[in-house]
Amino acid sequence: MTHAIRFHATGGPEVMRLEQTEVGAPGPGQARVRHSYVAVNFIDVYFRTGRYPLALPNGIGSDAVGVVEAVGAGVVDVKPGDRVGYLLGPQGAYADVRLMPAEFLIPLPDGVSDSTAATLMMKGMTAQYLFRQVVPLQGGETILYHAAAGGVGLVACQWAKALGVRMIGTVSTDEKAAIAKAAGCAEVIVTSREDIAKRVRELTDGKGVPVVYDSVGKDTLMASLDSLQPRGHLVSNGTSSGPVVIDTTLLAVKGSIWVTRPAMIHYATPRAHMLDMARELFDLVLAGKIRSEPSQSYALADAAEAHRALESRRTTGATVLVP
Repeated sequence: MTHAIRFHATGGPEVMRLEQTEVGAPGPGQARVRHSYVAVNFIDVYFRTGRYPLALPNGIGSDAVGVVEAVGAGVVDVKPGDRVGYLLGPQGAYADVRLMPAEFLIPLPDGVSDSTAATLMMKGMTAQYLFRQVVPLQGGETILYHAAAGGVGLVACQWAKALGVRMIGTVSTDEKAAIAKAAGCAEVIVTSREDIAKRVRELTDGKGVPVVYDSVGKDTLMASLDSLQPRGHLVSNGTSSGPVVIDTTLLAVKGSIWVTRPAMIHYATPRAHMLDMARELFDLVLAGKIRSEPSQSYALADAAEAHRALESRRTTGATVLVP
């Protein structure tokens, strides 16, 4: 028997249960993957609480890495023994073994460990599409990035530095400020004692920035808008503090601001494009420009505690579950 975290009702971390499961042979187009590491992402909280509805009961978790144990009919892109990761597909990554549509599996290159890949499947690919697709950065820009010491944030710090982008990051504590700085964030704003928009204007000689990446949402909306140049872009890539609701008239008042709420599925498909994104990410890892390892690890059975730590902002960097 194998095990997986499942939930039968939405709510707090306590709704997640470790249950015995039976994983059979893969069907056509499927692969059976035994996980070595499972990533914990804030989007998992959205599914658990019902902000992103799922049919219940259900599994939880979007991305993991491991080894292919078997493949079903018609699968040619991966084979037994391949090390793979994934970030798309059905919920259910919080498990030791599972069946996955093979089309979503990304082969891991030699030289990239499972532990590194586990911190980058969702988080690194998110940084890729934010910086290279949603608002393509060319180098030389100054940007504002909220939650710079988070899992995606620490990858973003390094990617910005590699691109030659000056990143102003926000964090909640001086400890997190030091972590973001060490990862390559050019300037850090500590939100517990600094006014975000005021500080951004000071750091940009009053001009503001052309783009803000805001994964916090409700609590930082006005600061984000007030930090932008006219015709700047607000990339609302998360809502950890609550959903973003905007009167479009405000966008005109603030300088004819562009707003987008991107989703990975629209940037990482079709498969060929997803593989190109992963190749760019892992090339930076192999070149030593992006380094990433789990900052916190929990046993699969302790997934609820991992969620409590994530939601209370007690974590920095990436959190993983170890089956």
